[in-house]
Amino acid sequence: MRRFAYEPEMVALDGRCFQMSSPARRDNNRASRSQQVCVDAFKIARHEVTFSQYDLFARATGRDAPDDEGWGREHRPVINVSWEDATAYAAWLTELTGRSYRLPTEAEWEYAARAGTETTRFWGNAPNEACIYANVHDQVSRRENGLSSPHHACDDGYATTAPVGRFKPNAWGLHDMLGNVWEWTCSVYGGEFDGIEQRCASAGHAGFRSIRGGAWHSGPRHIASAARSGALPNKMFGGLGFRVVED
Repeated sequence: MRRFAYEPEMVALDGRCFQMSSPARRDNNRASRSQQVCVDAFKIARHEVTFSQYDLFARATGRDAPDDEGWGREHRPVINVSWEDATAYAAWLTELTGRSYRLPTEAEWEYAARAGTETTRFWGNAPNEACIYANVHDQVSRRENGLSSPHHACDDGYATTAPVGRFKPNAWGLHDMLGNVWEWTCSVYGGEFDGIEQRCASAGHAGFRSIRGGAWHSGPRHIASAARSGALPNKMFGGLGFRVVED
């Protein structure tokens, strides 16, 4: 089936089992843990959804265009979009193209981000190599934004979001899996992995959703394949976007 110019470029990934990091135990044992999780074959967008792609959806459906914070639109990742907005975009793309788009599960997201690695980050364990591979909280964002939180001792050239694809991809050709913007997943955010990381939440579920990958304002702690956080489905801010997968 022919692909349309407004569709994201997709990368096909084989299904397999991998070691997925597990949340810290509730007994305050923070030792690194992992468990084997299996995913089926799927396709994932090479880049985060951009303003150009999302603005087309907003115009077509009569939605308000999200605020770009004055940082620019076009090929920058869309920001200030909720989980509800992101799932609506995927549903619109599905209806328009006849292909099945959605947000990734948390397990699919980590599998794609790791690209076969078991290190802290897909490029290895060194946080200060981040500026080759990711747009992060670094020397320039510390200087220009006045952020005092721990930063990467490198300079990626961007104080806020960067156009997608400006940094080296992981081994599977996926750009910005770490940094630039946090990415919505379709999974409920929970304190334990009990299968929820492998399925999508129902639209009416009121709980937090898992977000992954860190953002332009994230220090070394959150620029890691295992780093995770949660946000309510209606939450939106200038460091949160998404990418889609295709079944």
